[in-house]
Amino acid sequence: MAKTPENNNPDQLTAENKEVELLIGRIMQIGVVAAAVVLVIGLILLFVTGKSGYPVGVHPHRFGSIIRGTLQLRPYAVIMTGVFLLILTPVLRVVVSIYAFVKEHDRLYAYITSAVLVILIIAMIIGYYGK
Repeated sequence: MAKTPENNNPDQLTAENKEVELLIGRIMQIGVVAAAVVLVIGLILLFVTGKSGYPVGVHPHRFGSIIRGTLQLRPYAVIMTGVFLLILTPVLRVVVSIYAFVKEHDRLYAYITSAVLVILIIAMIIGYYGK
């Protein structure tokens, strides 16, 4: 029997599944640790300066202003960047899962996971423009 993409060796698929699971786990670990480090830096800046880095009642809400504030080491912006990284972590997990399902030729789960990604993106867009 000729080897086709549908007739993959089960041992090879198991090894690939383990690699993908390890990759997903590593993404989650790195994302959470990076977010925690950025959040702690923001909190330290907040406690050291005693100020948010912005006038009372003014806080950055747009992505560009948060990044500019982070580069200027404004505590509130650094904290918001940490929160953004924390939110981004599971989104990256969904993207890697789509790749894994496509690679395994599992169309149903690839479609379902893609729908989840679309819902996440729509929710982020609504959150961004919904104010």
